[in-house]
Amino acid sequence: MFIILTVFVGQAQEKKELQVDPTEADYYKINTIPIPEGMMLGIGGMAMLPNDKLAISTRRGEIWTISNPYMKFGQKPSFKLFAKGLHEPLGLAYRNGALYTAQRPELTRLKDLDGDGIADEYKTVYPFHLSGNYHEYAYGPVFDKDGNMTVTLNLAWHKGMQSLVKWRGWMLKITEEGKSEPYATGLRSPAAFGLNKEGDIFYAENQGRWIGSGYITALEKGDFASHPAGLKWSSEPESTVKLKVDDIPDTGKPQFEVAKNIAGIKTPSVWIPHGYMGVSTSGMLLDDRGDFGPFKDQIFVGDQGRSLINRVFLEKVKGVYQGAVFSFVKGFSSGVFRMCWGSDSSMFVGMTARGWGATGGEIYGLQRLVWNGKVPFEIKAMRAMSDGFELEFTKPVDKNSASSIESYHFNTFTYKYHNTYGSPVINRGDCNVKAIKISDDGIKVRVALDNLKEGYIHEVSVKGIRSAHEKHPILHPVGYYTLNKIPEGNKMEAKFFQEENKKKYLDILEKKEKKRKVKLASKTNKKKSSNLKNIITLEQVRPLLIKHTCIACHATDKKQVGPSFKEIAKRGYSADKMAKLIYEPQPENWADYATPMPPMSHVPKADIYKIVKYIKSLQ
Repeated sequence: MFIILTVFVGQAQEKKELQVDPTEADYYKINTIPIPEGMMLGIGGMAMLPNDKLAISTRRGEIWTISNPYMKFGQKPSFKLFAKGLHEPLGLAYRNGALYTAQRPELTRLKDLDGDGIADEYKTVYPFHLSGNYHEYAYGPVFDKDGNMTVTLNLAWHKGMQSLVKWRGWMLKITEEGKSEPYATGLRSPAAFGLNKEGDIFYAENQGRWIGSGYITALEKGDFASHPAGLKWSSEPESTVKLKVDDIPDTGKPQFEVAKNIAGIKTPSVWIPHGYMGVSTSGMLLDDRGDFGPFKDQIFVGDQGRSLINRVFLEKVKGVYQGAVFSFVKGFSSGVFRMCWGSDSSMFVGMTARGWGATGGEIYGLQRLVWNGKVPFEIKAMRAMSDGFELEFTKPVDKNSASSIESYHFNTFTYKYHNTYGSPVINRGDCNVKAIKISDDGIKVRVALDNLKEGYIHEVSVKGIRSAHEKHPILHPVGYYTLNKIPEGNKMEAKFFQEENKKKYLDILEKKEKKRKVKLASKTNKKKSSNLKNIITLEQVRPLLIKHTCIACHATDKKQVGPSFKEIAKRGYSADKMAKLIYEPQPENWADYATPMPPMSHVPKADIYKIVKYIKSLQ
């Protein structure tokens, strides 16, 4: 955090004040909605009702309606049980006087026939196939523009996740009369989906086998996304997908390269880099009204593991969706899972952590995010150009800072597409700034780069840019743009890069190259033992535990989703053995824990050994 000393001239005297740069809380406030004592409100679905009541479904199989969720006039909200006896309903929608929910065995319609606020009719709209595996979640529904419902079905956690029964790993379209169509597949754990302003449906995916990192992508009829398990059912007469399981190669090449040779693979519209932006992509909410800040038509995407919400800007280039993800608001009390708009344009945020874990700390929660009308200094949009990107800001930039190449850093990377849990970042490379052009009003900055890569994620960091008037830094200066297609168009001429900056530009490139070589040499010479030095205390290792979401499932001295670090330390594993078990967990070693730990293959080895050193110190 930067601290600026601002001098104010008063009447005949100077007065110095310490001015601290703005934070998220200066624009968006998180209000906690009190939950009655004893109520386990792990939220699976949310819907706003016409009478301004909020309806929520819980993972314990209940649906509640909440009166006065805005807590107007300082009064607490009141909760009423609308329905019970459901099987983990992970979605909720309201239409024509009824609530609809996807519970594990079926899509259900619930109606209050006598007006007493309690459901009298529970009607099966469409039954789902089940094997009995605990991981066969069902999500939704979402109504499309034609009035049909969309649901998604999770894969089973079995031998690396499988589709044990029909349509698991698929998105289905279902009419209100109960007629279904298998719409698309390749889904692993599709916890959320929603429509953009054009009515196209986007779904959110979580890291796992065949999925290097979380992402959101637009799905069309007949698409295959990532995980091949659902292709087991592509030979069925109703299937809209033509690919077969054997069509998907396990080469470890980037997915966009594989997709070039295999028609039907839909690559992510926007990657949400694992560890950098979150770890467990969840709810999606379109800002279609534009009264929640300067982000109209953008999509807010929750992260369950990190207890935060990100923001996604989308555009279409050559008929393909792509765009950038930026941080938005963090610090929610539990794992963000569902969001919905209130009538006053505030955002209700429903949370759960039970069984999954979350950095927020609470097992469940319900909060409300309120914008105070002040505009933060942010990158509002990031658009692909023929030779780089155009950055649009929410406020005019200070032209001195925005014209300096030292204010920018771009690099590229991607992930492996393989039958392994997650992926390390691969093929990382720098993009050097060749030219900068600032619009007359200071709202847009066009940046030409020397190494654009189609199909790659492009990281942008503009930490050096300040706002024109307040001289504030950008609230969230880092973003990640997924460049599926490079647009046509004129390229910027180098003359926009001022002549006097050329030497500085070359000097920076030389320093970068020296730094890269030093880093590479240091990496080569390091041994595992050096990784274990001087990292002992919890405070020293806490940033890594947060970054890699270890604390979502483990605590130092108490049982959570997984065993405590002290309990692990008692096993007496060597550093190498413990590291291997983190990369390749053996659930049978911890038979008392219901949720198996996923392979953490994406975590860098250096970070693993620092965490291991801390755990071993607890012996």
